[in-house]
Amino acid sequence: MEIPKVSIVVPIYNVEKYLRQCLDSIIHQTLKDIEIICVDDGSTDSSPEIIREYMAKDPRVKVITKPNSGYGNSMNRGFDMAEGEYIGIVESDDYADPEMFETLYRIAKENKLDVVKSGFYYYFSVPKEKNEKVEIVSKTRAGVTFCPATDFRAPMEMVEFFNIKPTIWSAIYRKDFIREYNIRFNETPGASFQDASFNFKVMAQAKRVQLIQDAFLHYRQDNENSSVNSPGKVFCVCDEYAEMQRFLDTNPLNRGELECVCKRIKYDSYIWNFNRLAKKYKYLFLERAAEEFKDDFEKGTMNPRYFEKYKWEDVKKLVEDPIGYYTEKALNQPGYSTKELREIKNSWSYKIGRLVTFFPRKFLGGIQSIKDDGVIYTFKLGCKKIAGGLSWIKDRKSR
Repeated sequence: MEIPKVSIVVPIYNVEKYLRQCLDSIIHQTLKDIEIICVDDGSTDSSPEIIREYMAKDPRVKVITKPNSGYGNSMNRGFDMAEGEYIGIVESDDYADPEMFETLYRIAKENKLDVVKSGFYYYFSVPKEKNEKVEIVSKTRAGVTFCPATDFRAPMEMVEFFNIKPTIWSAIYRKDFIREYNIRFNETPGASFQDASFNFKVMAQAKRVQLIQDAFLHYRQDNENSSVNSPGKVFCVCDEYAEMQRFLDTNPLNRGELECVCKRIKYDSYIWNFNRLAKKYKYLFLERAAEEFKDDFEKGTMNPRYFEKYKWEDVKKLVEDPIGYYTEKALNQPGYSTKELREIKNSWSYKIGRLVTFFPRKFLGGIQSIKDDGVIYTFKLGCKKIAGGLSWIKDRKSR
């Protein structure tokens, strides 16, 4: 049996409303030599029946059925099963134009690429169907083969590239490259942000990449089940940047530049996440962001050359005075008043939450610091923080 040219992984969880449109767009691709891997993450609607329906009429359709364990696990299972030369992704509430995989595969083969990525469309089906094209590369850089980790001359050029929306589903990836570098998705619960660390790891290690201006994938914007305002998703973006840091710790090649880039795109992602959160979660997230960036400053991984001046000043302000930052930023949006903020910090639920997570946060932070900077630095930093805490207690008693 011949190896498929492209394996297409379709992660599925309770998407009966959109699944047929998605699968129809894949089975009607002009590239016929494909493998379609449906990964059903424990759906409780009619999605499993729809998958079986398509398996019965097209032998290229395969299925992995598993208990619900999240997007990252689904993607890893699908990638592990893939037999094609290249691997693509179509999420089950999106759909692809017929020529998508034929075009991407042709470009990848002609140029011996690890990754080729196209533009995409924001797709709205209500109140009126429309597509808004998004180009991810300028005309001058389109179709140029490059290595993301080494070929950018200026820090901000590198930031601009790594800050492109991850759009992991508008690309194909050479399977042998993915397996050689053991690139995996972060297997956190649910389906939030796992594309971020995967995209970073791919682009940090790929030697031959092309971006093109054409767009084929229609990225749905009106799936009512993709809300981001649930408590379980508030800190998901933090998990992804912790995964990027773990990757950098174990892959020291060109770590200096990549780590500076990582902290910069982390800033943009955190501010974006802060702005979109429901108001009751905004300060909790902001407080954690301030703690993380403070640690980054202390470790020397924050570099102004990778920031616009106003963003550099902004992140310093966040670290120095989180409450003042909140007052200035968040109160200009629909959100808390200063009085509400005080009430949150004085509430028992907030205090208990901070107490319960105190030792795990400090313990894990200490382990990471030892890995990054050694025992002596970690010991000195710990002493400094203890001295600061004792000084604070002394000041409180003297009032």
